[in-house]
Amino acid sequence: MDAPRSRLEPPPLPEYSCSYVVSRPVFSELAFQQQHERRLQERKTLRESLARGCSCSRKRGLGVLKTLLPILDWLPKYRIKEWLLSDIISGVSTGLVGTLQGMAYALLAAVPVGYGLYSAFFPILTYFIFGTSRHISVGPFPVVSLMVGSVVLSMAPDEHFHTSSGNGTAFNATVIDYAARDAARVLIASTLTLLVGIIQLIFGGLQIGFIVRYLADPLVGGFTTAAAFQVLVSQLKIVLNVSTKNYNGVLSIIYTLIEIFQNVGNTNLADFIAGLLTIIICMAVKEVNDRFKHKIPVPIPIEVIVTIIATAISYAANLEKNYNAGIVKSIPRGFLPPVLPPVSLFSEMLAASFSIAVVAYAIAVSVGKVYAIKYDYAIDGNQEFIAFGISNIFSGFFSCFVATTALSRTAVQESTGGKTQIAGIISAGIVMIAIVALGKLLEPLQKSVLAAVVIANLKGMFMQVCDIPRLWRQNKIDAVIWVFTCIASIILGLDLGLLAGLMFGLLTVVLRVQFPSWNGLGSIPSTDIYKSTTNYKNIEELEGVKILRFSSPIFYGNVDGFKKCIKSTVGFDAIRVYNKRLKALRKIQKLIKKGQLRATKIVKEFQRIDVNVYFASLQDHVIEKLEKCGFFNDNIRKDIFFLTVHDAVLHLQNQVKSREVQDSILETITLIQDCKDPLELMEAELIEEELDVQDEAMRSLAS
Repeated sequence: MDAPRSRLEPPPLPEYSCSYVVSRPVFSELAFQQQHERRLQERKTLRESLARGCSCSRKRGLGVLKTLLPILDWLPKYRIKEWLLSDIISGVSTGLVGTLQGMAYALLAAVPVGYGLYSAFFPILTYFIFGTSRHISVGPFPVVSLMVGSVVLSMAPDEHFHTSSGNGTAFNATVIDYAARDAARVLIASTLTLLVGIIQLIFGGLQIGFIVRYLADPLVGGFTTAAAFQVLVSQLKIVLNVSTKNYNGVLSIIYTLIEIFQNVGNTNLADFIAGLLTIIICMAVKEVNDRFKHKIPVPIPIEVIVTIIATAISYAANLEKNYNAGIVKSIPRGFLPPVLPPVSLFSEMLAASFSIAVVAYAIAVSVGKVYAIKYDYAIDGNQEFIAFGISNIFSGFFSCFVATTALSRTAVQESTGGKTQIAGIISAGIVMIAIVALGKLLEPLQKSVLAAVVIANLKGMFMQVCDIPRLWRQNKIDAVIWVFTCIASIILGLDLGLLAGLMFGLLTVVLRVQFPSWNGLGSIPSTDIYKSTTNYKNIEELEGVKILRFSSPIFYGNVDGFKKCIKSTVGFDAIRVYNKRLKALRKIQKLIKKGQLRATKIVKEFQRIDVNVYFASLQDHVIEKLEKCGFFNDNIRKDIFFLTVHDAVLHLQNQVKSREVQDSILETITLIQDCKDPLELMEAELIEEELDVQDEAMRSLAS
């Protein structure tokens, strides 16, 4: 009995016993097109294209309507008996988590926590109608919330709201008007949300959802990891309950850390203990949920449980009064009437709104695609732009901040059995109950607990650091992009860091196109297979033939590199050889004029050192482009283009044989012309050689 194979031993490769033999003529592009007729491509005029694009039928109108309103496509197909119960369970679980996360992420957006509940409610209503993903949970996300908060803090810092307060003595104390500050910040956040929604809607209308392709996975990974670090620092001061200035821009995170450590002696122990216990408990239970997710039917909603317990303890122990703990204090009850944000602020936040719009969209689409692939359905990138644009415009009128999707909340919605956005609507109902009835009960909750919940949910983003070794093994450039974007986003801030990472990523693309890989090819004996001479052994290079493979489209940016590749492959510079030929030719012509050299030998020598260039395996559209550009003329014809490398090589071998025959005949004729003896004396000596040459020529031509 054979011993079991080691796990580390690779599986045996399949053996292919079959082979094939193909017999066909050597095809140049010209010969192939003459023998095989191409299909005529019908080119429509602009008028015909517009007429077809603007034509309307009932079927087409219904298709357009379903594209703009995806709910009309999936809701009639909803399986009530199979899906409704799962969606209800998922909606309740997601709603509880969404309620807590909405309040927690409001701290990142620098607005009162109650407005986080609005941001967890209103966007779901419109995405339910316009969205194409069945599983994502729409609402606040820490990275986007932090980007919103940086804009809010830069436009409404505490220094703008200092007031003098007299206390009956000769001294006046400077205090902050918190009511005016919070109102201004809410107004700025809602205005930014409206502008982000408008930008997203314009992008969707212009069908430029492809823009997310330029946000490569390494770039997004480095950016979100840096954002997680920014979130950690911003929430650390809340957990410790120490006051710092609101820094923005370059090195703001460094300045914030320095001030936190300078004031660490003022830490509130009640807040610190509550926050630390929350972090430990939440991360431990989340680890249990991940490890036993196949055995636990519903993930343990630890954030909700911890919040309820922490609120009860804070209320019973009166932590605010006895230990000066920072609590939520006030949560608005009910909904605020819609208000038109001041569009006059658009000019001050336009640059930041572009980056927020793209990042929010990229996060939502990347998460949506993961579940779309898992459950075998498609999401429309352009429609997602429209859906989130409408959601943010709608939410901007109700004092919300920018919405996208949260990874942890979406994971809860999917893992608890959510099938469609019905689960999203039910989760919105749970948030609405909290807004209308439960807000008062959450007022004793410590802010440090909310900050700790945010920190506990950053584990997934911090774990992306483990991707660096894998990226380095797969593609070192991708690993460099990840590290560069992460460091730039930490040092420069999220908006400038994202821009720097995007520019660096595009620069690597330009460099990869401008300096692509290339190699010389040789043939594997007795086959039509051609491989790199540097990567494989036992590769034959044909005498007098150099084959170059250039792995990139040729354009103005890499044409110089293409020339260098040719020079390196053939071993000489064609221009320098040509110039030397001209100089030699001038000298030779002077000798000819003096009668010291005959022209026939010169022609023969120049013919022997001519260099011919051939092309192989070009796409049809490339050849069509060459025709339009006037590439072909009497000297450069289509017969120098071949279907495959092997076709070109066979043609060259045949040309070499024919040329050898012609050279022998030319040399014979030259010798006859140079001979001073009569022709009759030479005939006896040359007749056999000429016959041999003619026979060889005939055999070569016949073959």
